[in-house]
This record gives sequence, C-alpha cells and structure tokens, in this order.
Amino acid sequence: MIKTVLFDLDGTLLPMEMDVFVNRYFTALAHTMQPHGYNPKELIDAVWAGTAAMVQNDGSCTNEERFWQYFADRFGKDALRDIPHFEAFYREVFPTLSDSCGHNPDAKRVVRKLKAAGYTVVLATNPIFPAIATEARIRWTGLEPEDFIFYTTYENCRFSKPNPAYYDALLKELHLPAEECLMVGNDADEDLAALQCGISVFMLTDCLINKHGTDLSGCPQGGFRDLEAYLGI
Repeated sequence: MIKTVLFDLDGTLLPMEMDVFVNRYFTALAHTMQPHGYNPKELIDAVWAGTAAMVQNDGSCTNEERFWQYFADRFGKDALRDIPHFEAFYREVFPTLSDSCGHNPDAKRVVRKLKAAGYTVVLATNPIFPAIATEARIRWTGLEPEDFIFYTTYENCRFSKPNPAYYDALLKELHLPAEECLMVGNDADEDLAALQCGISVFMLTDCLINKHGTDLSGCPQGGFRDLEAYLGI
C-alpha cells in the first residue's frame, strides 16, 4: 500500500525543455559572475564538471562540499571567497528565470490532493542545486517548499541520481519503508533507479526523457490524471 509519494521536480512537477532552461540559466550565471573575473566559457565548463563530480559522489561528503572541492581545484582556493556572489545569484537572479519553464496547474492540484488524502509527499529532485535554487523552482510550480516534508538539495545529500544510493539514503533519512513509496518522475535513467531500492515508479510522460530507449511497457505511466487514477484519489 502506497503511503508516500516522491516527486521529481524538473520535467515532472515543473514542465521544461531542458536545453532552454539550461541555456537561460548558464547565460545568466556567466553574466553575473563575469565582473568577478570569470571567463563565461570556463565558468560554464567548470559548473558542468562540478555537476558531474556531484553525480559521481561516493558519499564521503555532501554534494555541496564535493562541488566546491572541484571548483577550488579548478580555480584555486581563493575562488571560494566568491561563494557569496554565487549565493547572491541564486537569491536575486535565478528566481527571474521562471519564464524559461512551463507551468502545469495539475502539478499543484495533485500534490495538494495527495496531502489532503493523507499521503506523505516528498520532493526527490536530483540534489545538484543549492536549497535556495530548489525552493525557487518549487515556487515556479505554484507550490511552496512547505508542501513537502523534505526536499533534496546539494546541502543535504551525499549521492545523486541515478545512483540507487540516493534513494537508499532518502529512505533512511525519512524512515520510510520502500514498499510503501512511489517515485513519480520523467527520466528513465534517473527515476527508474528507484526500482533497485524496492520503490515503485510511475513515469510521468509529459516531458519524458528516455535517452537509452529503456522499455517502459511494464511501468505505470501517463499524465497527472493517470497518476490520480493509479493511486485512486
């Protein structure tokens, strides 16, 4: 019996064309950081590589620590003094990028409906963003961070999708039995990894990502209305 629903964010609760969003995001970040001495291309390359380092994190440190370790290795330890400038970007500029994403009112409606029906709702987004950026993206959906009992960020996680250890750690953190959880996501690689931990998966197909052509025929799938029908709410 499902008691907890874990939602992905980007492409699931928050409709987006990833290329459009990433282009806007990196353009804004590079513009913000250029006056602080960062070459735009070098900075973007470094953020990509730092993200890859978080995806490969072995759990020995948080994703936040892993990212800034890489950043300091790339630009020198003095670059860590610029962290407040990055934080200011996420606090002041990043929230203005909402028009790079879509909006589906069904996301808010279904989350609130689940809560009203007594389900526990968790935001299981890939934890490669700081909390302040994750909270901004939650608000773009029409929801609030408080709508979730927990949301994963680079500060509070030591693993990333598609590593099954991400899901294992989340289950342990929240004391959740895997068999009582349902993961709702749009990325076949990142979200189906939950199956390896005993978590059921519903694939939301509105912004489906299936880079490797994984056979999804055995997986419940569809839009938010189909999810409601699947859960009987």
